[in-house]
Amino acid sequence: MDFIKDLWGFMKERKKFWLLPSILILLLFGALIILTSGSAIAPFIYTLF
Repeated sequence: MDFIKDLWGFMKERKKFWLLPSILILLLFGALIILTSGSAIAPFIYTLF
């Protein structure tokens, strides 16, 4: 949790809010890969990458 607070503090102080969409997209892709790794959808997801 400290990492998230530090990251938010960094973005707030240095006005680097453009990093937020990049981080969110990376988190969404990571969650998508983890959640579909054991399902029948996995081969279709991996063909995208």
